Amino acid sequence: MQTDVAIVGAGLVGASLARALEASGLNLALLEASAPPARTGAWDERIYAFSPASVAFLDALGVWGALDSERICPVRKMRIYGDNGRSRLEFSAYAAGLDALAWIVESGEVQRALWRGIERQANLKLLFPARPVSLEVGEHWASLAADSGEEVAARLLVGADGAASWLRKAGGFGARSRPYRQQAVVANFACERPHRSVALQFFRGDGILAYLPLPGNRVSIVWSTSEPNAEELLALAPGELAGRVAEAGREQLGQLELITAPAAFPLALLSVNSMLRPRLALIGDAAHVVHPLAGQGVNLGFGDARALAATLAARRPGSDPGEWLLLRRFERVRAEDILAMRWVTDGLQRLFGARWPGVAWLRNFGLNLTDSAPVIKASLVRHAAG
Repeated sequence: MQTDVAIVGAGLVGASLARALEASGLNLALLEASAPPARTGAWDERIYAFSPASVAFLDALGVWGALDSERICPVRKMRIYGDNGRSRLEFSAYAAGLDALAWIVESGEVQRALWRGIERQANLKLLFPARPVSLEVGEHWASLAADSGEEVAARLLVGADGAASWLRKAGGFGARSRPYRQQAVVANFACERPHRSVALQFFRGDGILAYLPLPGNRVSIVWSTSEPNAEELLALAPGELAGRVAEAGREQLGQLELITAPAAFPLALLSVNSMLRPRLALIGDAAHVVHPLAGQGVNLGFGDARALAATLAARRPGSDPGEWLLLRRFERVRAEDILAMRWVTDGLQRLFGARWPGVAWLRNFGLNLTDSAPVIKASLVRHAAG
């Protein structure tokens, strides 16, 4: 089949791009290997903090209003604690003039809502289950074959297929990956005390622990820690793990009770020399992976999808969606935001992982200094909000 734009990967970012192109006048194909997980009574192990800009984007796609409000929790405040037991930095949505700093949502809830829209989208052909197996790029078309037997020729082929992107490798994109030699341990807990919509983050000697509020007296945690410590945490009995997480969080929410099995995934910094090749573009984790300490990875991906959709929608009617100069506009729009987030997350990870003489005093002093500067805090919140 021939189409204007083909997207490889129908996760959150790829599916949101497809939905954003519904009124673009372009014909689309979307390839995906697996459907979203079916909803169960349990909470997803994969939880995201969506920025106000991402929420606005999903709302414009008709997705946000389709979510179950009882599965969404706003973050009204965020408290960050240094590793000396005294330093602290607090952000407030009210002080920044926002309804919330972020909204905590399960990945599966958003995926299912996106797919419901995709299945009804008139300008889109969903190829599922389908995995790409070969790629050819010519002057006017990029063609790929899938293991389902389908062949797709597109004027623009977009890779939204995650950190292990097949399209990035097959398309010859130059990429740099630096492992952090850490894993992010994730799990959900019921908590004894109410979290009051406050997210907590603890910079510790053994890593960075985040508590993300869920509806009710529940939290989701992300503990970015060394590989040996992650393995030790995963091997603990449920009660022992809950006790370890409560202690690491200074027992601010009282006793914890594990409600979903823990999981872990490796952490690395990944970037590409360019998000573009002739007839090819990368978005989301296929193009950039940052440390999860700021919770901004998925928001960067939504920013890519929003910017690429806007660029394609603004092209001259009937013009080539894979035109190089057109795509360069998209890349320039995204460059500053991606670079800034890479510097911030990698810099903080290095700063709080360092053990040089005097650096502990410096980083904790920096937290307290920032906390005493409302203008700086408001600026940081507005940037994170998009």
